[in-house]
Amino acid sequence: MNLNQITVPSADLTKSIPFYEKLGLKLIVTSLPHYARFQCPDGNSSFSLHQTNELPHGDGIYVYFECKNLDEYIETLKQKGIVFDLEPTDQKWLWREARLKDLDGNQLILYYGGENRLNPPWKIESPKK
Repeated sequence: MNLNQITVPSADLTKSIPFYEKLGLKLIVTSLPHYARFQCPDGNSSFSLHQTNELPHGDGIYVYFECKNLDEYIETLKQKGIVFDLEPTDQKWLWREARLKDLDGNQLILYYGGENRLNPPWKIESPKK
């Protein structure tokens, strides 16, 4: 099994699409006003938006995008007018993260985890056979 895509809600795709394009995602499917799909710049995963009349309440949805040159990428996005809630910061779980919200309040985390992404020091080891 492999993850194909994540889909998040949006109140207005005509506003959300340019935001995600500014983040660096490539628009590959549109079916306005209900759906849009993007290809991530690295790897084979995709990301999509679906129109909804009511957005989630509370903390909402968290989406993580890994970026190898995180600090440089964040600076490029800031020059494009993207505003971050948290500048790149080293976290206790050994990732470096920057955080922002999209236009619908979905939590976006741009991060670099490197080897610790899948193999942190506290990783659960499979039992030996």
